[in-house]
Formats: sequence, C-alpha cells, structure tokens
Amino acid sequence: MNPAKIAIGGIVVSALAAGIALYYLQVYAFYDEVSSDAEDVRLTTYATQAPEPIPFDNFQGIDANSSPLRYRACFTTPLSDALLTETYVSIENAEPRTAPSWFDCFDAEAIGAALEDGQAFAYMGTENITYGIDRIVAIFPDGRGYAWHQINACGEVVFDGRRPPENCPPAPESLQ
Repeated sequence: MNPAKIAIGGIVVSALAAGIALYYLQVYAFYDEVSSDAEDVRLTTYATQAPEPIPFDNFQGIDANSSPLRYRACFTTPLSDALLTETYVSIENAEPRTAPSWFDCFDAEAIGAALEDGQAFAYMGTENITYGIDRIVAIFPDGRGYAWHQINACGEVVFDGRRPPENCPPAPESLQ
C-alpha cells in the first residue's frame, strides 16, 4: 500500500471523528434537562420591580453549566394578555437564541417573528439572573410561553473587558 494514501486516509478519518465529536459536544453533551418547581417561571412586576412567580404548566427546560446563555424553556400559562401587560415589565429588543434541534418546543425564529409582529410579548423575567445576563420570557395570547437568557447592556460592556457604566451593579471580582 502507498504510504501517502494511508496518511491521507488517517487524516480524513481523524478529521471526521473530530467533526462528529465537536458536533456532539456543541449540541448534546453539555445540556441538562431542567426540572421545574413552583418558582421556575418568574416575571418582574411594575409594582415591586422584582421577579415574582406566575402560574404555569407543561414546563420543559434545558440548561448547561458551560454558558449562562444556554438556558431555554417552554411552558403554558393561564394568564391573559391584559393581566400580563398591565402587571409585568415588558421589554423591547428581545432576541430569542436558537436551541438545539432536539429541543423542538423552542423555535427561536418563530418566537422572534411573533415578537416583531406583535403576536407575542416579551417580559423581563429576572434581571441579572447571573451578572450581565437577564432571563427573558415571551408569552403568546394562547398562553404558550418561552424563556431564554440574553446579555444585557451591563454584560455587553463588562464582557468586552471595559468598566461597567455607573447605572450598572458592580461587576463580580471574577469579571474584573
């Protein structure tokens, strides 16, 4: 056998194995299923400016320790649009992040399009759930709800290595 063909074959097999391993690690390996409890879905109220639990059912969630941005959740709630918009802090510029394809209840493109078209509304779930990261919750009129983590303005600055603006809480030592 030609040594060059063996070397090329080895390189191709190694590259294929590395590609499969990388795909598996990105899409499956680091995610864990999140089991729900009574306070898993929270929205920030206008009255207290603090997150409070809302009633929900059919919760499905995933998260990973490898990044605070990997959280995704799907649920249903009996709360009406009128109650939600009058009681809870709504937000602009909510941008749902894509979820792994196997977590099929969460379709970031459809959620994002519904938010842009006014078919769903986004609310502040928990601000700074981890420093610089907010939990955002979007709810459709039929009660379908979705949650994800999104970098906030303080996080954008601090994660770029700059000092936080004065309106931001102090950054933890690990980020300074």
